[in-house]
Amino acid sequence: MDKLAMLGGTRAVPRTHKIKAWPAVTPEDEEAVRRVMAGGRFTSASAGEEEVSSLEREWALRVGTRHCVAVSNGTAALSLALAALDMEPGAEVIVPALSFIASAVAPLHVMAVPVFADIDPLTYNMSPRAVEAAITPRTRAIVVVHLHGLPADMDEINAIAARHGIAVVEDAAQAHGAQYRGRQVGSIGTINSFSLNVSKNLATCGEGGLINTDDDALHRRALMARQFGELIPATGERSYVAHMLGWNQKPGAIQAAFTRSQLARFDLDDKTRDKNVRALLGRLAPLDGLITPAVPDDRTHAWHILRFRVDPAAFGLPDHLAGPLRGAVMRALRAEGVPVSPYQLMPLPGQKVFRERLGFGGYPWALPGARTPSYAVEDFPHTLRVIEDSFTLQKAHLHPGAGPLLERYADAFTKVWQHRDTLAGHAEGASYQTPWERADEIAAAEWAAATG
Repeated sequence: MDKLAMLGGTRAVPRTHKIKAWPAVTPEDEEAVRRVMAGGRFTSASAGEEEVSSLEREWALRVGTRHCVAVSNGTAALSLALAALDMEPGAEVIVPALSFIASAVAPLHVMAVPVFADIDPLTYNMSPRAVEAAITPRTRAIVVVHLHGLPADMDEINAIAARHGIAVVEDAAQAHGAQYRGRQVGSIGTINSFSLNVSKNLATCGEGGLINTDDDALHRRALMARQFGELIPATGERSYVAHMLGWNQKPGAIQAAFTRSQLARFDLDDKTRDKNVRALLGRLAPLDGLITPAVPDDRTHAWHILRFRVDPAAFGLPDHLAGPLRGAVMRALRAEGVPVSPYQLMPLPGQKVFRERLGFGGYPWALPGARTPSYAVEDFPHTLRVIEDSFTLQKAHLHPGAGPLLERYADAFTKVWQHRDTLAGHAEGASYQTPWERADEIAAAEWAAATG
């Protein structure tokens, strides 16, 4: 067997094998940007601007909804989707305990209280059973995150929401193009959001976001919320009359044009990515003790992020060494040239903004009648365990030309797994902190450095 690179052996992935830049920028993308520069209309408020409205029409058609509203970024898309629902301050919004923090701070942006639900340990999405247990008389919405690109259990969650008269908001920031029982994500909830961040499967040259809905009134409210509460006419003069509380979350025409160009080849890129990732997972599936992403038969995966878990029993280790084992595996893979990383160091309720109620001077929790739900991380055992024993592969697989690099990554996994006894020994002898304990130390050090 080859010696592990972390012990002085040769890397399985040569340094000459680089991750291809994402998004892939083509001459067509560059021409789309030049088109906007030559036209001189740069935002959705510019009279005669066509890129933003065209992107909205094209994405609504692609997803299968009546309407789409383009906005400045994915977090704004989620916040404005919630704002369009016109919830009263102190209303509760259920969000998953495992996601990017934007999923949970968006409710705060509209003075709603986030209430967390634990995840399913196989799909990493919020558990319908946990969702139902989190509902109270103050619940007004459920933010359903299709984490890493795998659709959540939408029929089950929609049924729960219907019984309680609650709106469902899909956070599909990582799931462009994924399907659930024959329907595109972003078309299944009441009002739904996407991100066009430069890192996403459908990207722009910076930031952008999209809101999809079939509801005419919600579409109108989202449009008003995008620009100061105004109704901007397609033709004619702007009145500057605000009809509701609004923000300034207009998208840029350059970003819209770039995304339209990317969208023209999105389906081909998505198909090629799916082929590349499935080839990688096919090689990794036989590795005993490595749990690869599961995809139920009734849905597809957008493969935005790949999450892997380790099973300590397969390494002859007791269960409490799952975290140290995951750490040993990550060190070995990184040394071989595979850029694996964690995804979130703690359950979202463990973030300081929730633990210490750092909203708007203690609000919305301090509102009369508002409830303070539990933000104790131990109340979310499935999320804790997944964070403890898993790691992710991000960005490296997004480019459709990543196939040869992923083959090398498969070689690296295979090599590392040939040294399971060595890894087990490292896990047994390691000093160890949980990711959420380490996150607290990182946060303290960052704050000390920033404040002197």
